[in-house]
Amino acid sequence: MKVLLLEDDSALSDLLSFHLEDKGYEVITKNNGQDALEYLIDNKVDFALLDINTPILSGLEVLRALRQDYKDNTPVIVLTAYQDTKHLKESFESGVDDYIKKPFDLEELDQRIMKLCKVFFIEQNEKLKISDNITFDPNLCELKIDNKIKKLALKERDILKYFYSHKNRVISSEELLQNIWTYEEMPTDATIRVYIKNLRELIGKHRIKTIRAIGYKFE
Repeated sequence: MKVLLLEDDSALSDLLSFHLEDKGYEVITKNNGQDALEYLIDNKVDFALLDINTPILSGLEVLRALRQDYKDNTPVIVLTAYQDTKHLKESFESGVDDYIKKPFDLEELDQRIMKLCKVFFIEQNEKLKISDNITFDPNLCELKIDNKIKKLALKERDILKYFYSHKNRVISSEELLQNIWTYEEMPTDATIRVYIKNLRELIGKHRIKTIRAIGYKFE
């Protein structure tokens, strides 16, 4: 798994980076918000750890830019030395997924990351149940339909995984673009429709509904 760590305290950044790498993560470290935002815009990570009080752009400014300007739903945990509820409230209003107050134990961080991975189906080995006769294994890029294996293209896997983690919510084509493709590989709307068509043929047309002029809804 790849994680971006935004932390301007070099000692803490090194400590967290070493700990996460020891746990098997690929860690990208940034010490200012501008560099972190630029990296997140151009690259995909599984989740991000953002300190609030960082140079150039704060962690909250990075979070708001991701959510509002780029419609990017990369899972984010905010790290902060602030103890007041004002920053807690502001973080959740900005779209954070979890919030840790410093100082914290590394075990607490591990548990919050595990919770995040479970919620967003990040690197999970368990198979996901689409229906009574269809299971989805994201790691193997395959569906098991009536005990028959059907392989998925990587982007089909990513789209289905995103749909599954956002069940019963309308998802626009723009949101899919921002969360599945990098800027360098942006597809056309026609390409997205082909992927959706292929998935519908495998799991049933009724499971991915088209919401006219808005997007799609996975049920």
